[in-house]
Amino acid sequence: MTLAHFTTSDGLRLAYDDRGTGLPLLCLPGLTRNMDDFNTLLAPLAGRCRLIRMDYRGRGRSDHDPDFNNYNLLREAHDVVELLDLLGLARVAILGTSRGGLIAMALAAGFPQRLTGVILNDIGPVVGDAGLARIMDYVGKVPPYADLDALAEAMAVHAAAEFPGVPREVWRRHVAHWFEERPEGGLALRYDPALHKALLAQAATGALQDMWVFFEALKQFPLAVIRGANSDILSAETLAEMRRRHPVMMAAEIADRGHVPFLDEPEALALINAFLDTLPQGFSA
Repeated sequence: MTLAHFTTSDGLRLAYDDRGTGLPLLCLPGLTRNMDDFNTLLAPLAGRCRLIRMDYRGRGRSDHDPDFNNYNLLREAHDVVELLDLLGLARVAILGTSRGGLIAMALAAGFPQRLTGVILNDIGPVVGDAGLARIMDYVGKVPPYADLDALAEAMAVHAAAEFPGVPREVWRRHVAHWFEERPEGGLALRYDPALHKALLAQAATGALQDMWVFFEALKQFPLAVIRGANSDILSAETLAEMRRRHPVMMAAEIADRGHVPFLDEPEALALINAFLDTLPQGFSA
C-alpha cells in the first residue's frame, strides 16, 4: 500500500502513505509541512522498516478543518492513534520533525503503550523564542514569488546563513513540498492558512508552553535527537538539558543546517539507523 486516506472520528479525510515491511516507523512532519518532507528517507530506509507517513488535518493532501481550534497537539495526537488503530498497529516508533516531535511527546504522555521509541528532529521541550517569532511571522502567508523556481532562488540566498552551501536545485525539490504553483501565476500554500489563527489563539491562552513534563514521559523509551547546528528552535542549551535528563539518549548535530535538517545528511541517516538497531528486532505490530 502507498498513498491512501482514512476518515477520523470527527469526519475529516486524512492522507497517509504506508510502504515496506518490518518494524513500523511513523514519520510526523512539521507544523506547516506534510509527508513529502520525508521523501529523502524513502530510498535510504527501503527494506529497513515499514515506513508510514501522514498529513495532519489541514496539511498536504488532507482535509482542512472547518474549526481551526482543532489544529492543536492533542487533537493531532488522537488522529495519530486513530491511524494506528486503522492499520492494526499496537505500537510504532516515531520520527517527529518539529511539531511532529511535540506530538510524539504528547503521545508518550497520553498513550505510552502505543510507542516503542522516538526520534526528535530539531525539537525539544523548549521552543526558542527567535524561532517561534519567525514561525508566527510566516505561517499563513503566501511567499511573493511568481513560481517555485523563483522561490528556490530566493531560498538559496536568504537561507544561506542557516543552510550554507545548499544549492538552488536542492531548495527547488523542497519548496515543492511546501507550496504549489497556481495556474494563473504565483504560489499557494499546501496547508490551511487558518493555522495562523490557531497559533494566535493558543498563544493567547498560554497553550504554547514548554513541554518538560511531556519530555519526562520519553524516559521509558529509546530516544534519539537530531539538531541542526544553526537551529533557532532547539538550542544547544536545551539539548544539553535533554541529555542530562535522559542520559542514554542518542544525539547528532548536523553542521550547516538550521531548522530543520533534511534528514538525508549522512549524520542524520547514521543516527536513524543506529536508533532502529536499538529497537526489538522482528517487531511488526
